[in-house]
Amino acid sequence: MTPDRPVCRFLPAERASREEVLRQHRLASGAPLLRALLDAMPVMVVLLNKERQIVCANRAAQEKLGGPAEALLGRRFGEAAGCVHSGAAGGCGTTQSCSLCGTANAQLDALSGRPGARECRISTLDPARSLDLMVWTTPFVLEGEDFLLTAALDIANEKRRRALERVFFHDALNMVGAVRGLAELLPQAGPEQLRAFSADLSRSAEQLVGELASQRDLAAAEVGELIVDTGPCEVRSLLAALAGVYRAHDAAQGRGLVLDPSSPQVAIVSSRVLLTRVVGNMIKNALEAERRGATVTLGCAREPDGGASVWVRNPSAMPREVQLQVFQRSFSTKDPSRGLGAYGMRLLSERYLGGRVSFTSDPERGTEFRLVLPPSPPPPRPR
Repeated sequence: MTPDRPVCRFLPAERASREEVLRQHRLASGAPLLRALLDAMPVMVVLLNKERQIVCANRAAQEKLGGPAEALLGRRFGEAAGCVHSGAAGGCGTTQSCSLCGTANAQLDALSGRPGARECRISTLDPARSLDLMVWTTPFVLEGEDFLLTAALDIANEKRRRALERVFFHDALNMVGAVRGLAELLPQAGPEQLRAFSADLSRSAEQLVGELASQRDLAAAEVGELIVDTGPCEVRSLLAALAGVYRAHDAAQGRGLVLDPSSPQVAIVSSRVLLTRVVGNMIKNALEAERRGATVTLGCAREPDGGASVWVRNPSAMPREVQLQVFQRSFSTKDPSRGLGAYGMRLLSERYLGGRVSFTSDPERGTEFRLVLPPSPPPPRPR
């Protein structure tokens, strides 16, 4: 491999020249029946050359990908869609993350001479614009030349519906069942039991309200309708309160949860409600990822600009495959119909709190999620 050749960890980086792409575009444009059929399709359809570059895009693809056909020519699908991995030296399809991409794998199927059909999650710099797609590819021969015909259907609404069903029909119903069970025990309880049952009932009701409110806020955030109230927020005190709440959470059974005593008092201006949602999700994910007997630690630090960073650590490392997908909207290690947790954390943090979310994970140091917050949040970005 020559020193200036891009490192490829999945599909090849080589591209056809601009002149070759324009020639292939003219070839496709010279087939009026093909163009009419593509434009009649209500889903995104693009014609790719063997280097996976767009040489023709139907109207639906131009509208969804945000550009006229000329602007899309020569780009790969992930590049046109704004995938966070497409800025690599080799471009779309060449990174280790691309080995888990449904579009890249469907294209690989077609390059091997067989049709491909895969679900695909494309993460973008703005998490609210990330895509959930069903992608179909098939080899296509035009005037004796090989191409890949790729169709993509937006399935984001279906993914959201399935995730919300998980919350409302599983988690929420479980909590409602706990509330009902405790309520049924109250009439027979003695004074001591009554106090214990009342505390359990209050805690279960609070968890239920928290789950429903989280989903409400996330749905509003995705469409740019979330109203954020900000004010003074003392971060260490917020963490101490959350540690108390989550020690009583079902996810903490058999697991420890401690606040790092070296965490300083840091005051910022932020949304206490959203910050509680985000950090609570970080804590819950860490607890759910751990075996019984393990301890999760949380803490905060003062940033040089006057802001604050919040971190949550657990001793286990995430598998590499999980690390490559953790912030994707519909990815979850728990259940195929879940997956709004880490995505929602990133969306609320970056779009509404003005923060940055990152993580590190390795067998020696375990996993740490870190949220860096400014001294005060900027206005939310318009959609």
